[in-house]
Amino acid sequence: MQTFEDFAATRQAMDSDVVVLGAGAAGVTAALAAARGGARVTLVEAGALPGGELVSGMAIDGALNARGEWILGGTGRELLAECERLGGYIGPLNDWRLIWYVCLDPEVMKLAVARCLARAGVQLLLHTTATGVVRDGDTVHALQVRNKEGLTEIRAPLFIDCSGDADIVRAAGGQALHGGSQGEMQPVSMMFRMAGVRTAPLLEFLHAHPEHFALGESEAIRQGRTDQALARAAQAQGEPTVFLKGDGPLVAGAIERGELYPTALIMVQPTSRQRGEVCLNSTRVGGIDGTRTQALSATLATLSDQVWQCSTFMQRHVPGFEQAGFSGIATRVGVRETRRIVGHDSLSEDDVLSARKRGDGIAKGSHHVDIHQSGTGQIRIPVRDGGSYDIPWGCLLPQGVRNVVAAGRIFSSDRGANGSARVMGPCLAMGQAAGTAAALLLDSGAGVADFATLPVQALRSRLQADGAILDGTH
Repeated sequence: MQTFEDFAATRQAMDSDVVVLGAGAAGVTAALAAARGGARVTLVEAGALPGGELVSGMAIDGALNARGEWILGGTGRELLAECERLGGYIGPLNDWRLIWYVCLDPEVMKLAVARCLARAGVQLLLHTTATGVVRDGDTVHALQVRNKEGLTEIRAPLFIDCSGDADIVRAAGGQALHGGSQGEMQPVSMMFRMAGVRTAPLLEFLHAHPEHFALGESEAIRQGRTDQALARAAQAQGEPTVFLKGDGPLVAGAIERGELYPTALIMVQPTSRQRGEVCLNSTRVGGIDGTRTQALSATLATLSDQVWQCSTFMQRHVPGFEQAGFSGIATRVGVRETRRIVGHDSLSEDDVLSARKRGDGIAKGSHHVDIHQSGTGQIRIPVRDGGSYDIPWGCLLPQGVRNVVAAGRIFSSDRGANGSARVMGPCLAMGQAAGTAAALLLDSGAGVADFATLPVQALRSRLQADGAILDGTH
C-alpha cells in the first residue's frame, strides 16, 4: 500500500495591505513605493534573491534617452543612489550606437536592493511560489503560495502583478497575449561577466578597426559623424562600452568557422572598475517559451556552453581580454518575452517610435524597438530624435479585474512597443507607479478596491512629488 506525505502539509493565512508578486525591477520598486506610502507590503519571490535583472550584470537601459537626458527618477534613482553609497555605481554611459545606459556592480546592487526593502519595512518571502488566487468574480481576495512551510493564503485588498508572466492577472480572469502572432518569442539568454579586462587596448582596437563594431545606428547618436569619429568619442569616454556586431567581419568570421555560436551581437558593459570587470550580452537560445519550465530549464546547458565559447573567443581575438577570466553568470536565465496583459489602454509601436507624449503618462521609455530573433537576427529601430515616450496609466490596468494592477514587461502593448519598454528603466518606473497607486487607494478610504477608480492626475501628482520624471524631456 502506498502512502502520500506532503513535505509541508501546514495551511495558514496571513494578512497584508498590498501583495506584490515577483521581485524583479518592477516588483522591487512597486513594493518600495507602496511601503513608503504607508502600506503593509508582502513581496513574494520564487528565487533566492530579490532584484531580477537588476542583479544580472546587465546595465539599465531606458533610464536616459539617446540625448543623454534622464527620464527615470524617483524610486529607481533611490536604488541607484544606494548602490553608489555602497561603492558599486559607475553611472550613465553612451554606447555610441543607439542608447545611453546606466552601469553598476550587480554584486553591490544585491546588497542595495536588500537594504532598501528592509528599511522600507517590506515583508519579503523568498523561495516562495504562487500557486493560485482566491477570487470572487472580478475581485481577488488572496494569493495562494507554497514554500517549505506549506501552503499560505495571503489576503489583501490590493495586488500588484510583477510576475513577468501575468500570473495573477490570468488566474483572476484577465486576458493576456502570448508572444508574436504565431506564438514566437524572443530568445532567452544568460548574462555573464569577465574580470581583468584592460580598457585601453580594447578602445584602441575599436579606434583602429571600427568595422567590427556597431556605431551610430541613430542620428541622435551619430550627429553626422563618421564611424572613425564615433570610435574616437568612445575612446575619449574611457570605459569598456563596445558593441561587436554579428555581421561584422570579426564575429561573422568566427561564426562561419564554428568558433562562435550564431549571434547578433556581443555587447560589453562595465560592472566594476576595481575588478576590471565587464558584463557580456551575447548568448541566445531561440524557440523557447519561458512559461514552459522544462524547456526553459533545458536551455541552461546550451547557454553555459555559449558562455564558455564566447569567453574563449574574447580572450583569443579581442585586445584587452587576453588575460581576462570568466568571473560569474546571472542568477537565472534571462527571459525577454512571454505574456502581456490586455489592458484598458495599450502602448503601440507607433507611440514608441514617434516619441508620443500623453497627459495620462505614469512612466517614460526611450529604448529602441528591440526584438531579438533566433541566430543572428535582431530588429533595432530608434525612437524619433533620440527622445522618449509616455506609458499611459491604462496600460497597467488589466481588463476585467478590479483590484489588480500589472507592472513590468507584462504591461499592455503590442509586440513592437513591448520590445522597447520591457527593459529595466521603464519597468522600474512602472513599478513605482503601481505601488504608489496602491498606497493612494488605501489612503483614500473609499472602501472600493478598484485601481481604475483612481484619478490619474492624482497619481501623476504624487509620482512627481516623489521624484518621478513625467514631463520636461524630449
